[in-house]
Amino acid sequence: MFTGIVEELGTLTQRTDGHDSSVIEIQAPTVVSDAQHGHSIAVNGVCLTVTTHTADGFTADVMAETLNHSSLGRLQAGDAVNLERAMRADARFGGHIVQGHVDATTTLLSREPGEKWDVLTFALPPELRRYVALKGSIALDGVSLTVSGVTEDTFAVSLIPTTLELTTLGRRQAGDEVNVEVDVLAKYVESMLAGSGAVTS
Repeated sequence: MFTGIVEELGTLTQRTDGHDSSVIEIQAPTVVSDAQHGHSIAVNGVCLTVTTHTADGFTADVMAETLNHSSLGRLQAGDAVNLERAMRADARFGGHIVQGHVDATTTLLSREPGEKWDVLTFALPPELRRYVALKGSIALDGVSLTVSGVTEDTFAVSLIPTTLELTTLGRRQAGDEVNVEVDVLAKYVESMLAGSGAVTS
């Protein structure tokens, strides 16, 4: 589990494509400082497993399902990526519950610069509309954010200077693709209301 608080901007240094999977190599000295084989690291919001690591980077396998349903399939050498290690049980909970399971990708429609922040507006995939609420939580490329505006087919987030500087969202331009993970709590509520979840008293 993650919290959507990006620890480091890493760099994809190499991508090796197979028939139905890829191996990616990422330069990231901070998140590998205590890495071990099998540890989880979120890459642009996608939970990946460390397969090998050095003092300044790690490799991970990316299966076809992930390549097809996230933006990782479009990453190229030199691209920056948001990185976060799995949450420690004794750590502060700075963002919201993020699983690293991408629900969809979406497109940045516009960005409106402010004096100290930017407002980014994204297309809202129809299948995710019921999970997105004003002032609710959403993860974009692994960054925990608060929804500052929502319509039937768009949603907006407001980015403070720290987010603009320390994550890839500060570099995104209209037309760019990002990974979306909606608040898992909304999914559980829907499941219980639909009668498909177990509710105990």
